[in-house]
Amino acid sequence: MTERGPFCADLSLENDESLAATASRIDNWFLVEYRGLWARDALPGSGLSDQVKRHLREQVAAVPNGRLLFVRRPDRRGRPDLVAFSASSRERSLTRIEFEAYEDLRDVDLRSGGPAGHPLFLVCTHGKHDPCCARYGRPLYEALRDDLEPDWLWQSSHIGGDRFAGNLVCLPEGIYYGRVDRSSAGAVLDAHLAGRIAPEHYRGRSIYPFAVQAAERWLRERAGLDEIGALELESAHRRNGTWEVAFTVAGQSQAVRVEVERGDLTLLTCAGPTKRPPRYSVSLG
Repeated sequence: MTERGPFCADLSLENDESLAATASRIDNWFLVEYRGLWARDALPGSGLSDQVKRHLREQVAAVPNGRLLFVRRPDRRGRPDLVAFSASSRERSLTRIEFEAYEDLRDVDLRSGGPAGHPLFLVCTHGKHDPCCARYGRPLYEALRDDLEPDWLWQSSHIGGDRFAGNLVCLPEGIYYGRVDRSSAGAVLDAHLAGRIAPEHYRGRSIYPFAVQAAERWLRERAGLDEIGALELESAHRRNGTWEVAFTVAGQSQAVRVEVERGDLTLLTCAGPTKRPPRYSVSLG
């Protein structure tokens, strides 16, 4: 029997890899409850018909920075109805629509639902994509389950950043948290519900490119601000590999420069190989 290598999340933590500026770039989210087995590549490996898969892909392709995720809840396995959500992290909107069978999705516009009336919290538990997602995601889901209304919390397929598991995404804002475990889950949740960022687990906001995420975090730390709406992006431009980013911070315009550098070797996933993900150096502009 071949001995397995290290878990990517364990290696990332041991190397003290920064969580900053690692949130996947997503503006528009499509979440479909799928109770079948999740293959490594969730949609292609699913049991959905080719027509349904094509229709779902078309909806994602029709919006900027779209992403389709499968979601599930163990307590809903025997329910006769299925549900899907659509979220815009830029507009901070979230809709919900119900359907009876997967073939119904051939004709459903996932954005045509009514307001969900509540936030969503997604925990990546996609073990077929990466073992760390199940190893750390399932305990996180269980830790949050008793603190949230059932419809607010869902397990999700791959959201990006396997090596930062357990990963939590808060919608509609598109806020990413990483390395959240049983002991820290409550504090992260309480902060978010109070309209604040939990900085020690904050990966970034999906509406920003990575360099802009780095700028936002740096400005937050410099000003000591943890309110979710404390910063507003004014502009972001890339020139010759350097980003020039400006945010309104507590009513004042703050401009910074962001240099993109090569990071240290690490495993991006348990399957490897090792790579050097980018890291970002921020200074006043």
